[in-house]
Amino acid sequence: MKQKPSSINIIWLAMVVIATVTAAYTGKMDEVTRASFDSAKSAVVLAIGLIGPMALWLGIMKVAEAGGLLRIIARGMRPLMVRLFPDVPPEHPAMSAIIMNMAANALGLGNAATPMGIKAMQELETLSAEKGTATNAMCLFLAINTSSVTILPLGVITVRAAADAANPSSILIPALIATICSTCVAIVAAKLLAKDENPVLSKVAWEKEKEMTGLSGEEGDLVKPGRAGRIFIGLMIAAFVLAIPYRFFSGSANVASGGIDLNSISNWLIPVLISTLLIFGYLKGVKIYETLTEGAKEGFNTAVRIMPFMVAIFVAIGMFRASGAMDILITLLSPMTELIGMPAEALAMALMRPLSGSGAFGIMSEIVNQAPDSFLSFLVSTMQGSTETTFYVLAVYFGAVGIKNTRHALPAALCADAAGILAAVLICNWWF
Repeated sequence: MKQKPSSINIIWLAMVVIATVTAAYTGKMDEVTRASFDSAKSAVVLAIGLIGPMALWLGIMKVAEAGGLLRIIARGMRPLMVRLFPDVPPEHPAMSAIIMNMAANALGLGNAATPMGIKAMQELETLSAEKGTATNAMCLFLAINTSSVTILPLGVITVRAAADAANPSSILIPALIATICSTCVAIVAAKLLAKDENPVLSKVAWEKEKEMTGLSGEEGDLVKPGRAGRIFIGLMIAAFVLAIPYRFFSGSANVASGGIDLNSISNWLIPVLISTLLIFGYLKGVKIYETLTEGAKEGFNTAVRIMPFMVAIFVAIGMFRASGAMDILITLLSPMTELIGMPAEALAMALMRPLSGSGAFGIMSEIVNQAPDSFLSFLVSTMQGSTETTFYVLAVYFGAVGIKNTRHALPAALCADAAGILAAVLICNWWF
């Protein structure tokens, strides 16, 4: 039986055709032509730029996996995750990779979250009985990812602080409430849109594949370090713990509003996370250098696989913006959005956020720099901190495993986007 084309096919085609037709009326055909080539180039440059972070983090994930850390984390989150992802066996590597991705997103560690999310998609793909078609678990995972549960939107807070906002971190609670709303809607929408035809392996087939591929969940031939190695690690941990009060009392850390600047915390999180995962693997007896380099090889192959998907998405978005279609859409929707308290300037941000992360960040930064303590600045900062770039996430994650039939992933993600934007508007009007 032939499958109907997924919704992303229709949306992608509509954006390209509407951009071309709009440019014919606005006289911006030259701009659209340049945008198509520039966007394709930007997509490839970005994909190449992802090779380094992907290689690093997929290698680190390999170390954590070999040491058993992912199984430990998955075991602790099993009761919740089994209910959310009933088609994924609790002991499957996908479960722990999903949890690690969500944790990285919650802490605002985008550089770590993307490789972990790609790892989760690759593991979920091993459960798929129909390659190239998204399973219910994939759609739910993508919907949750695009709703972006972010506890610490450090990038936004940094921009507000640089613009001399009176209270840069004042968006923390509104952004958290908005992102919780969008995530709840993402889960509900993904569950409601899911159909019976879920192309996953049966439990029996999974057990057979696990036996054939050696995914028994048992640790390999690990040799734990000797006494000298353990002493060295202990001394390093003690020295790091002592460095925290040293940096604070020496005045090196930026102190504002009675605490350490959140930008400093952001700078500390990544090195601490890398060291923690590597130390865990070392103490468990993992050959960390060999294991990391082996896992890093996957990053190069993955970056090549996602290029075509990123080129397609970036070209459609670039043409749509350059043609003036985005401005026309904002003009048409402004009378309706102003009824719920959303200024026209914020509408541009709301429409750009699912399409382009850099475009949305640029709009947010410009507004914040012009009036850092205004309601508009507060609103767009909350939107930026509580939503995600939906089309980019879908292109990267689905592209990493060659998914062409995205099923209900995009509708569920867009429902979450709409809920997050609406929640941000309502909360900001009440909070500000």
